[in-house]
Amino acid sequence: MEERFSFLDPRGHRVAAILTIPNEGTDKISILCHGFLSSKTSSTNNALTRMLVAQGIATFRFDFFGQGESEGPFDQITVSLAVEQAHRAVDLMRERGYRHIGLMGSSFGGLVSILTASQRKDLACLALKCPVVDFAEELRLEFGDVGMAQWKATDTIPNIMGGPNRITLHYAFYEDALRQIAYAPAGSITAPTVIVQGDKDEHVPLHQSRRLYEALSVKKHLELVPGADHQFTKGADFTRMTQTIADWLTQHL
Repeated sequence: MEERFSFLDPRGHRVAAILTIPNEGTDKISILCHGFLSSKTSSTNNALTRMLVAQGIATFRFDFFGQGESEGPFDQITVSLAVEQAHRAVDLMRERGYRHIGLMGSSFGGLVSILTASQRKDLACLALKCPVVDFAEELRLEFGDVGMAQWKATDTIPNIMGGPNRITLHYAFYEDALRQIAYAPAGSITAPTVIVQGDKDEHVPLHQSRRLYEALSVKKHLELVPGADHQFTKGADFTRMTQTIADWLTQHL
């Protein structure tokens, strides 16, 4: 069963969402947080939904501010706002009667999920796909000094997912990201955590996942997929990534 609806975040923005429930019902759910310039119906979220529902686990997918079908101009998104939306998503599912809640995040959604999990004690598990832990560092490495100066001057960035046109994004995003580096918060996470990343990831530096892994003080696993890029574009890599995450969520939910 699939239900499409919207909810309001703490600032009153409308957030578009999809709740998918096994036919037999369940009190177990995984909340799936998509990546930067993506949406709730990403290939990873869709694949995990199919896999988890088959195991009797519901999924809740939503679009971050200004992305997919959610309200707001994308150029005003910040990590802080996305974390507020993730908290509201968890609270909403708890209000709907789900007793066992897992959180999963991809890339930017991974950063949001780390920060959200660090502020809660009610999550059964956490799964991270090539998580950005320090987005400010990643952006500096991606754009270089000239690109960062151009961003500050124009409030635009290159399309980091490969599109030809520059994207409007306020420089305030970077300033907020400097305050939302997740290594220290990760030490407060209480949920068992899995990290999956390709060792040829062209966007998120591998040292971020390794340092994150060291910062975690819970049951944890780091799965490095040989030869895999950020998008896990090879079929076998994508299957390994989704299977590792689905198995972790299933085991702990």
